[in-house]
Amino acid sequence: MTVAEPKVATGPNTRLQSPVARAIGGSDLIVHPLALGGNVFGWLVDDAQARRILDVYADAGGMLVDTADSYAGGRSETIIGSWMAAKGIRDRLVVSTKVGKSPDHPGLSPRSVISAVEASLQRLRVETIDLLFLHIDDQETPFEETLLAVDRLIREGKVRRFGGSDHHGNRLVEARIACGMMGVAPMVALQNEYNLLRRAGYERGLRPVVESLGLGMMPRFALAGGFLSGEYRSREDLRRARHGRGLGAYLDKRGLRILSALEAVAEEQDVAMATVAVAWLLTRPEVVAPVVSVTSPEQLREILAAPMIGLTRQQVAALDEVSAWK
Repeated sequence: MTVAEPKVATGPNTRLQSPVARAIGGSDLIVHPLALGGNVFGWLVDDAQARRILDVYADAGGMLVDTADSYAGGRSETIIGSWMAAKGIRDRLVVSTKVGKSPDHPGLSPRSVISAVEASLQRLRVETIDLLFLHIDDQETPFEETLLAVDRLIREGKVRRFGGSDHHGNRLVEARIACGMMGVAPMVALQNEYNLLRRAGYERGLRPVVESLGLGMMPRFALAGGFLSGEYRSREDLRRARHGRGLGAYLDKRGLRILSALEAVAEEQDVAMATVAVAWLLTRPEVVAPVVSVTSPEQLREILAAPMIGLTRQQVAALDEVSAWK
């Protein structure tokens, strides 16, 4: 199945094009610039629908599937694992998962990390996890112990590379120093919330660290839980939504201004608003692949166009201005 060619902006020296493929944090993990999130699999999306979504993603050339051992109690990993086994395409995918939040293996003690990874390997039906994320910043476990456990898994061939999730900048620096002192593999990626509505938390304190450490940024909640799709513009819209809880915080003057700006750019590009929201993230040089979750193949087809459209400098500037943080 192919993705329809979207209309793109024209004119000399006006486009900010995304490269076809990107390395995650300078590592040997090369991916196309869009990660498919599996957090809705086994929850909002049943097995059959999840397989249809995964089929569309793979057929379009998608390479990075992201999940976690805590998503739907591990059901997300099971769905992805059975799909990969049935399709026989494990070798062309980068598989990413996270540990630390599962009630079966809570926290990031060496015992929890190792047992969680072993369980994820079984559910995913793979011998190696390409990219392992520490899903939390476990303040009760010495960072050095966690890093040594991850390094052991890397040396055993059960994990290739690893990164952090929801870690503050000082902790990322601490991890890099500790890894250097102990001679173990360093983090190569970060997965934190980052989108047009939530910029300050990342840009104010994390971006300089990400850039200085050469980490690959993989924004999660790239569409702010679906708000940036433009489907939710009133309280009534939220009440009708299957998963509208929490989106009410975006429904203010700033949020509506951002939607209006997104809509204007989407009309100019002749694409969906969600496509533009993801394309904006891809103009950030440190962003490797936004993690986007969808509940239907149709939604995915819209977003798959994001790396292929060329936002003009004027369009990027307009989105930057309306979403600027104080």
